[in-house]
Amino acid sequence: MKTAVIGANGRLGAALTREFGRDFEVTSFERSQLDLSQLDRVQSAIAGTNFELLINCAALTNVDYCESHREEAFLVNAEAPRLLAEIANGKSAKFIHISTDYVFDGKQQVPYSEEDKAAPLSVYGESKLEGERRVLKVSSHHLVVRLSWVFGPDKPSFIDQIIQRARENDAVVAVADKFSSPTYAIDVANWLRAAIDKCTNGILHLANSGGCSWQEWAQYTIDVCRSLGIPLKAERVGTISLADMKNFVAKRPVHTVLSTAKFAALTGVQPRHWREAVAEYISAHVSKK
Repeated sequence: MKTAVIGANGRLGAALTREFGRDFEVTSFERSQLDLSQLDRVQSAIAGTNFELLINCAALTNVDYCESHREEAFLVNAEAPRLLAEIANGKSAKFIHISTDYVFDGKQQVPYSEEDKAAPLSVYGESKLEGERRVLKVSSHHLVVRLSWVFGPDKPSFIDQIIQRARENDAVVAVADKFSSPTYAIDVANWLRAAIDKCTNGILHLANSGGCSWQEWAQYTIDVCRSLGIPLKAERVGTISLADMKNFVAKRPVHTVLSTAKFAALTGVQPRHWREAVAEYISAHVSKK
């Protein structure tokens, strides 16, 4: 299957390009090659590419930047995906658009399903939700995939930041009252293959099972590193609250753990726990550094 991946220099895009490339013919576009804010160039580049599957991993993801750049956020996160969906339609190709847990307000204490009402708190969340709507308005056969807290070997993430801090400092802190689902980019590649095989469309949540706070995720990261003999100065992760993050401009949802029950029912695949995925990532990629 000929596949085109947009946003191939990002954490997820790089993983998809590599993993899909094992079996498919993949054409990838990095931001330096294709900037979604330049719709004319998007039109010419993608329309001239031969593919049966188009995956858009690119987005304007700086949540605080989006607050003061609303027009740009909607251009990149909503209008560009609509254009990509139309181009894919013209080629009778499948389009997969990557979205986010930030479309929810985080007030729900149980995992969010695809049917739960979206109510974003930020311009970023609003623009991503509008992108979902525009893509599915073009065709209900396209697929919108919501992810949360993505980590992987191709670009530093929260895990790598925590490890670096723990290497340099005796004390490390992380937010203890914000919860979601860590999601391993390599697992996403495998899950998407399963979803494609089942011709899945509409909206789909993908994440490793279980939920945690940033503090819990950070503490487990340090625990795994120490069990593998990776030298760190810090042993414990202290707690701070979301309210302590004075540098945050946009409002963040507090609880956005995603339910993957729909995916499991469709494919028979149960995503592994986030702790297992984190341990594998650290063992395979961090311990070698």
